[in-house]
Amino acid sequence: MKTSVQNLLQEEYASALKNYLIKPGEDGLHRAYAVGRQALAEELGPLEMAMVHHDALAALLPDTAGEQTVHVVKEAKNFFVESLTPFEMAYRGFHDATSALRRLNEKLEDEAKRIAHSIHDEAGQFLACVHIALEEVSRELPPNSRKHLDEIKQLLNQVEGQLRRLSHELRPTILDDLGLLPALEFLAEGVSSRSGVPIAVEGERGGRLPPAIETALYRAVQEALNNATKHAQAKSVTVRVRRDQRVVSCSVQDDGMGFDTSAMLARKGNRGLGLLGIREPVAVLAGTVQIKSEPAQGTEIIITVPLQD
Repeated sequence: MKTSVQNLLQEEYASALKNYLIKPGEDGLHRAYAVGRQALAEELGPLEMAMVHHDALAALLPDTAGEQTVHVVKEAKNFFVESLTPFEMAYRGFHDATSALRRLNEKLEDEAKRIAHSIHDEAGQFLACVHIALEEVSRELPPNSRKHLDEIKQLLNQVEGQLRRLSHELRPTILDDLGLLPALEFLAEGVSSRSGVPIAVEGERGGRLPPAIETALYRAVQEALNNATKHAQAKSVTVRVRRDQRVVSCSVQDDGMGFDTSAMLARKGNRGLGLLGIREPVAVLAGTVQIKSEPAQGTEIIITVPLQD
């Protein structure tokens, strides 16, 4: 069923096409381009434009015959192609933006790896130096005073453990070495220990995915877990990984307070939930993010990425 917007566009397109067929020229093609831009602004797609063109042309052809019909179809093709120019430009712009975003993500991953190594190695060296210094101080203290230093050592051990875990989450070597599911299990354990929210990870341990897909899904799930534990007031979270011949998907489901998805998606600007951090990693791989939620009914975020042949 056509909407009022499509009906108005149909009338505008049919009028412009009829005028162009009567008097072909640049003015008519400019009008075709303008109608195409209007359709793009109204979020119509090439398929809707094809139907608009088909209906407009079908209404004109009964008045023609023989060679005139061939001429009308040929000229109408030029008009139709010109009306699709804005879509072609938008597609190329999207392709260029996607390529740039992919390169940016690669640079960010390299930077994350550098920072993770810095946290793990340099911070570890500093803490080792502190441990040595405390040991030297401990030798000069009476036995009953060493208890306080032992408590400080225990705190330093906890700090060292947390830094090590954070460095692995920032750029987990387990993702490179063992794959997505083990990395998600490691991530869930770390997030759960810090937040107190139980997080289960489910999925079959199959073959490895392309590195770019594993990294994108890991980052998206990482952001989704952050949202679930910090903002959703969830008592439990489940991460599920599914894969078939065409796609791989990760769902992150919590039993938190939920929200009205239509109202949230209708808001402009900052929509909360860190959706940008979830969508960006998978967008460059032609992936999608689906959100299912209702107030007081929890939230499920489904991240899907197609597998290349």
